Amino acid sequence: MSTAQGTVTAVRGPVLDIRIDAALPAIRDAVEIENGSAIVTAEVQAHLDPHHARVIALQSTQGIARGAPVRLTGGPLSVPVGPAVLGRLLDVMGHTGDDQPPLPDDTPRRPIHHAAPSLADQRGQTQIFSTGIKALDLLAPLARGGKAAMFGGAGVGKTVLVTELIRSMVSGYDGISVFAGVGERSREGHEMLNEMRDSGVLDRTVLVYGQMNEPPGARWRVPLTAMSIAEHFRDEQGRDVLLLMDNVFRFVQAGAEVSGLLGRMPSRVGYQPTLETEVADLQERIASVGRASVTAIQAVYVPADDFTDPAVAAISAHVDSTVVLSRQLAAEGIYPAIDPIATTSVLLDKLVVGEDHARIAGRVRELIEHYQELRDVIALLGVEELGRQERLLVGRARRLQRFLTQPFFVAAAFTGMEGRSVPLADTVAGCAAILAGDCDDWDEGSLYMIGTLDEARARETRRRGAAA
Repeated sequence: MSTAQGTVTAVRGPVLDIRIDAALPAIRDAVEIENGSAIVTAEVQAHLDPHHARVIALQSTQGIARGAPVRLTGGPLSVPVGPAVLGRLLDVMGHTGDDQPPLPDDTPRRPIHHAAPSLADQRGQTQIFSTGIKALDLLAPLARGGKAAMFGGAGVGKTVLVTELIRSMVSGYDGISVFAGVGERSREGHEMLNEMRDSGVLDRTVLVYGQMNEPPGARWRVPLTAMSIAEHFRDEQGRDVLLLMDNVFRFVQAGAEVSGLLGRMPSRVGYQPTLETEVADLQERIASVGRASVTAIQAVYVPADDFTDPAVAAISAHVDSTVVLSRQLAAEGIYPAIDPIATTSVLLDKLVVGEDHARIAGRVRELIEHYQELRDVIALLGVEELGRQERLLVGRARRLQRFLTQPFFVAAAFTGMEGRSVPLADTVAGCAAILAGDCDDWDEGSLYMIGTLDEARARETRRRGAAA
């Protein structure tokens, strides 16, 4: 380490106070602190007086003592970007965490803090991203260059859905994919790396991880590291980028930890007072510029299934497609557990998706909502107490719910069923047939966990043959 320009004066876990003999570094600038033979990078968060600053460490501060030398870097943290990072696993600092050789010394770098593109430079996108997942393509179409979020409580299938999206979209996608694991378990990171390797898409993917056991500063800045890598491919190379984040709630959580450590007064429900600003700083950088776009798909944990939580509300304000996962549907074995009523997309417009798609999606939502209203009556009195027309509609709603389930490729080891990817035209045609009453005399089980309606028809024919 070169000549020190300051010293550590106080250590409180990941928060350190430093004395700088020269001019203080700017807010968000990186400083390097000597910890024995190691160097710990920290980010300036506050100026306390003309010679003292408060910093948040991005690495473990274990072993740092008062008096430790501090060196200024002269700018924000910068991370390696460009083709050299493809197929690699990085941490918040841009250090590699896989079993491959180090990155070349001439790898370009980019600061993690960057202004969002101006409104004049951004361009709107209405090109649909087909995922092959029936419920998503029908009810919450994703836009190329848009932002989609999967909201759900613990254990309802957010990570499985995001992993399936990675598999289906990356394999048929000619752009770059950047995956940000925010506060992930090491098991999930290991599984993701193997999944990418096995499906042959790792050479076009960058994995950026800030694990659960890392300091809050690292988890707080991991999405910005991933975003900087994505922006480089978009701006410098004109490549489309698919940005996948799991889990954005842990980014907010890490920000709340940092805010508390810095002594800021908490806001609603104990969140940081800067919640909306932090979320906007990240989300507004996700945009289409020139010929290239960044498309974001984010998993968002919903604490205690409370969709009015301030963090959930702050994130949902920025997304185009909102996919809500329901604990009730998961308990009934409806997978993916996508709630057709709460799930929405600004793209579900006849001018974007076409009149047929918009009309069928509206009728599917209407019919399932009508069924939900009747559930209490059915539970108390039984379906037999309903009128003939109501019974018919309830049957169609239940068949639609089952038709919108499908086995996932990434869950094949658990379900024992091979995954299915369904073209949008087949999904719309299948729903139209069920709404028209073509399947009224079919067994509901024939429509459960299948791909297209033809597969259900073959299953129903086999069932009838066995019963004869």
